[in-house]
Amino acid sequence: MSDVISEYQRWKQQGEGLRAQAKHAMESRFKELLTEAVRIAEEYRADFGASLKPPAPVTAFRYKASARPKPKKGVKAKEEPPVAAPAKADPKTAALQKKLATAKKKLEDAKASGTATRAIEDRIYELEDDLRLAAQA
Repeated sequence: MSDVISEYQRWKQQGEGLRAQAKHAMESRFKELLTEAVRIAEEYRADFGASLKPPAPVTAFRYKASARPKPKKGVKAKEEPPVAAPAKADPKTAALQKKLATAKKKLEDAKASGTATRAIEDRIYELEDDLRLAAQA
């Protein structure tokens, strides 16, 4: 019986060592990939004048390009084209926000008068959901 216990303890120690090695390897690989992604984003921005957008699932890591790219030694800094003004607010989003504000006002009025609010609350929920979806697109 003690043979099984000692074997288990050895196995557990080996597993912990392997786990630590795997953790270290994954952390260094992650850092390498992030560093490479930053380098590619900077190169893309320098060459094409626009910043890369990460894929939708990537939400925790946001790379923000520095205000001025560091010029390479021995190379003159390129003059970048002027950045276009931000686009006007999406008309669909603006319409949804207006509808949402109206629905919230109706909800307040209904609560003040003591009438049923369930339908209005449902409508507000739908409008907020539509707004979230429009913002993601």
